[in-house]
Amino acid sequence: MTALDDAPRTATPLLGEPLSPRERVVLAELVEDVTLEHIARTLFVSRNTVKTQVRSIYRKIGASTRAEAAAWAVAAGLHQPAPRP
Repeated sequence: MTALDDAPRTATPLLGEPLSPRERVVLAELVEDVTLEHIARTLFVSRNTVKTQVRSIYRKIGASTRAEAAAWAVAAGLHQPAPRP
């Protein structure tokens, strides 16, 4: 069990539909400057699976770009930005 498993499900402000645990993991990865291929390899799934999850995330949070999704993730506390030196 991971910390994400223990975290409460995050309700989206627009539709009220919560993100699944896997969607929260993918969204946290989207904040990082990595490709979808890298995310897929990290999560042991195909790139198409990640693309499908990303589309679902965008729909649920009302985002249309990766930057919007990343900003939403940081605002929702799903990802803590790295401290700047």
